Amino acid sequence: MRSGGIRKVAAGVAAAGALAGVFGCTPAEEGSSAGAGGQHRPPVHIEVPSTRPAGGGAGGQGGHRSGGDSGGKARASDGKPKATTGSTGSTGATGSGGSAGSGGKTRPVPAPAPRTDAPVLWSRGDSGLAVRRLQARLRQVGWLAEGPTGTYGDATEQAVRGFQGKRGLPVTGRADTVTWQRLRAMTHEPGQWELYLMGGQPAGAPDARCLTGRVLCIDKTTRTLRWMIDGRTVSTMAVRFGTEATPTRDGVFKVYWKSRHHVSTIYHSPMPYAMFFSGGQAVHYSSDFAARGYAGGSHGCVNVRDEAAIAQLFAQVKEGDKVVVHW
Repeated sequence: MRSGGIRKVAAGVAAAGALAGVFGCTPAEEGSSAGAGGQHRPPVHIEVPSTRPAGGGAGGQGGHRSGGDSGGKARASDGKPKATTGSTGSTGATGSGGSAGSGGKTRPVPAPAPRTDAPVLWSRGDSGLAVRRLQARLRQVGWLAEGPTGTYGDATEQAVRGFQGKRGLPVTGRADTVTWQRLRAMTHEPGQWELYLMGGQPAGAPDARCLTGRVLCIDKTTRTLRWMIDGRTVSTMAVRFGTEATPTRDGVFKVYWKSRHHVSTIYHSPMPYAMFFSGGQAVHYSSDFAARGYAGGSHGCVNVRDEAAIAQLFAQVKEGDKVVVHW
């Protein structure tokens, strides 16, 4: 385009800007003129060439934008768009709790890896020596009140749940490898009479003196009583003996008296199902043994904690039957 044509275009644009000023419009560019001498020119029909000069373009690509730049996008003095701040448009911005990509879309958060449960060692319904060891250790840390029974029942399950919850472990009531390792780290290896605090221990081999006749065969080593007839074991039960101050006497004796509802004349304590064999020492039921197990002791008598078992034994034993107390 010739320079004369350019000047005509510029003059026309200036006239249009002056007319816009009459109606209160904001000029699109700083430095726009209303015309020489401040006189407003009448509207002029201007034909704008289809090809604009390079780098040019006066402002005014539209009216006001609400809250935006007047007359279109603001441009710097070199004709390039000015940088804007504070706007989060289609370019995307980081939002709270995730990252936004192109177009403001939130990237998917990877799902957490599934939890792998520890292998279960023992649970409700299990029984055996391993369960006794678990129960004995739970007693050591105060989570199990009753003595080891060797059977994983409700009390053991509740004790395991309590221990797990206190240590921040998954509360399942099942003794898994993690629970067992934590419990072992806090306790000591239980001894024989911790494992069998309330009885249930296996009986040892019977003494040779017990193999003939009708015999109450009492073993101090295994703390058991066998009721034997001609070398055959009829029944077995856990028993408790006298303390060091009042020990149970060893040897071979005979039942010389039976008293179903006996009360001690020395200690004034009940001795139900008493079968006397040596002075004031007798085999009888003990409610204290039933309650405390081997935590206590007798005044020399042989205590039985299973009332049903000794009731049956009392009905079978006769005065004159042999009693063998041995180690």
